[in-house]
Amino acid sequence: MDLANTLGRKISQRLYAIKRWMYRDGRPGAVARVLNWISRVQYSAGLLSPHYALTLEVAGRRTGRAVMLPVVAVEYDGSRYLVSMLGPDANWVRNVRAAGGRAVLHRRGSEAVQLDEVAPEARAPILRRYLAVAPGARPHYPIDRHAPLGEFEKIADQYPVFRIDRAV
Repeated sequence: MDLANTLGRKISQRLYAIKRWMYRDGRPGAVARVLNWISRVQYSAGLLSPHYALTLEVAGRRTGRAVMLPVVAVEYDGSRYLVSMLGPDANWVRNVRAAGGRAVLHRRGSEAVQLDEVAPEARAPILRRYLAVAPGARPHYPIDRHAPLGEFEKIADQYPVFRIDRAV
């Protein structure tokens, strides 16, 4: 059993290293862009993906053109949230802020939404929940998904979280 755990840990570490390499400059490289395109199409159609896998559409802050990317909407305490796995400098975070939080979520249809940024002091339990349901994000976080809430509080200001509300 010990050998299986060690082997599993080594495989996980290798996969995490590959995932970090795909986003080595804090932005998706060529391989990540292709995989994101596939996921975006898959999530929008709702095919072979969990219910929390969605496509986010937001106006680009420079061009105004629609930018679409795959995201994971995490549920916590009766609300849904989007979390930036790459931190505050992620392109979609900048675009959402520039758009005043207006965006569209796609999954078997479209839903106009308002994304409101959550204060850093309220993010820790949402971040922990996010890592529980978004395995692809785990390599980008400096702590384990099973870490105590206090560890998440220490990094909460580094990872923007947006509450999803229906657009009015």
